[in-house]
Amino acid sequence: MHREHLLQMLENYRTVFLEEAAMLARTKRFVAAHHHCFDRSLMPGHVTGSSWVVNPSRSHTLMLHHRKLNLWLQPGGHADGDADMHNVVIKETSEESGLPLENIKLLSANIFDIDIHTIYENKYDPRHEHYDIRFLLEIDDKLAVPGNNESHQIGWIPLESVPRFNNSQSFYRMIRKTHRFSQT
Repeated sequence: MHREHLLQMLENYRTVFLEEAAMLARTKRFVAAHHHCFDRSLMPGHVTGSSWVVNPSRSHTLMLHHRKLNLWLQPGGHADGDADMHNVVIKETSEESGLPLENIKLLSANIFDIDIHTIYENKYDPRHEHYDIRFLLEIDDKLAVPGNNESHQIGWIPLESVPRFNNSQSFYRMIRKTHRFSQT
């Protein structure tokens, strides 16, 4: 399967957001050019996977305050060589939420969002880019979410309050997509 499945998903993905369309084109070129695109050691960047986790009523999203990056983010992380992006995002969501896999539901096998962001040099890594492939997941917000040691805090954030925690363009985009998904 390796990267062919991701290349096919990227080929089928459509977006109405111009900034995301540019990132989609860059991601396609990057994945096509790098056989080991899922390996964390590939510099100057690599493919990562993250999830936009919503509650059943689609009114809240699960966010965590990332310990290393000191930012409020959605669950996600490195593929570590795994080319199955669905597996990557579900595994990372389970690890970061502290919930077992059976409590996490993939709402669509299709890509939900694509983002390329820079990880600036820090004591753990040199400067590099994450080619982040995102999927829409659901967790029942009635469940206790213990989190793990990778974050300072984790919790359900009302969609309208998300920009107070992280006001990046990609979060605004995912909020808009959540509203559209909820209407279908």
